[in-house]
Amino acid sequence: MNFLAHIYLSGDNELLKIGNFMADTVRGKRYLDYSNEIQKGILLHRFIDTYTDAHPIYRQSRRRLYEKYGHYAGVIMDIVYDHFLAKNWKYYNEIELDVYAAQFYDSLKENYELLTIKTQNLMPYMIQQNWLVQYVSLEGLETILFQMDHRTKNRVHMQEAIVEVQEYYPELELEFTQFMKELIEQCQIKLIELDGFL
Repeated sequence: MNFLAHIYLSGDNELLKIGNFMADTVRGKRYLDYSNEIQKGILLHRFIDTYTDAHPIYRQSRRRLYEKYGHYAGVIMDIVYDHFLAKNWKYYNEIELDVYAAQFYDSLKENYELLTIKTQNLMPYMIQQNWLVQYVSLEGLETILFQMDHRTKNRVHMQEAIVEVQEYYPELELEFTQFMKELIEQCQIKLIELDGFL
């Protein structure tokens, strides 16, 4: 799962969302340097990644891209799953996606000093290009894949995966829907566990 899913799965707690969003830039036990709510977000992020990577439905989706994109098939599929979340947003949240995204961007600005340096550097590009809303369309998805490919030094031309996405679109969307239902339930359980742990 990519940015939008991680933020969404954090619920309504702003600091938890921030922790989840920036978790990839917090290594090992460095999460202990943050407040309890941000710690929960970081640990939830790690849980989501582990659960997703091991899930048979997600692995089935990823397998469609593996032959051509190898290790990066997972990176691509995370972004593709965010596309399906954005496209079907009305089934997951009552707040319009553009409003939801704007509120999150405002939260990042208000809590700027809590962000890691890497997250602070990423934030202006994310806001300017409105990544969370850009996921909605296939054109936006292709743009984000191109940007991600650029960040990984154009190793596999990720934007070309739009061909496979279009070829397997109904199957991928169904797999996402089935997987997301399970992931939401598991995250709710994990958040209760983290509330008792921290």
